[in-house]
Amino acid sequence: MRVKATAITILAGLAVLGWTATTQAAFFGAPRALKQQVARLLLDEPAPAPMAHTRFCLQYTQECKVRRTVFRGGAMKLTAERWSELAKVNADVNRTITPEPNTRGVAYERWLIGPSAGDCNDYAVTKRHELIKRGWAPRNLLLAEVVVASGEHHLILVIRTTDGDFIADNLHPTIRPWATPRYRWVRMQSPKNPQFWSRVAIGRPDRSV
Repeated sequence: MRVKATAITILAGLAVLGWTATTQAAFFGAPRALKQQVARLLLDEPAPAPMAHTRFCLQYTQECKVRRTVFRGGAMKLTAERWSELAKVNADVNRTITPEPNTRGVAYERWLIGPSAGDCNDYAVTKRHELIKRGWAPRNLLLAEVVVASGEHHLILVIRTTDGDFIADNLHPTIRPWATPRYRWVRMQSPKNPQFWSRVAIGRPDRSV
């Protein structure tokens, strides 16, 4: 998966704006409005995992490990502290990795954690890794494949919270509700097993996980 990195460097430089006190205050000042606007993504029938993700799991076995706690609890409660942490990780990763699109095709895709340069896949898996290190439950941090307006496939990170599903995306400097960008959703990791993927059905809340 790859997407053109036009203007990403500029966006990354602005990413720190996503975790200012002003943003936090605005978000937590209107929780009811957010709950009305933010729905949950619904997982549909099983889908094959991306080939590159299978290779990723062979290289980073701990990232794809089924943990005992994966079946316990629900979505993450999004406190002001958690929101700040999430926004900071998103900004830091966007700033640290230099955009470098994969020009060799799907067969040469390698999803890497913390490279100096990389494409959307590297941003997404690095953000997930960093949040897990900080105590976030893997079941609430799901990689997802979408199609952007140009028709290119793109990898993002979905964050499941009690206020709905949000996305961390290297094409934008801040955390956003999943429905904000007009992406076509393709498939997403299962919260029960990070090695399994499912198709995404849009239209009603997901109450099954």
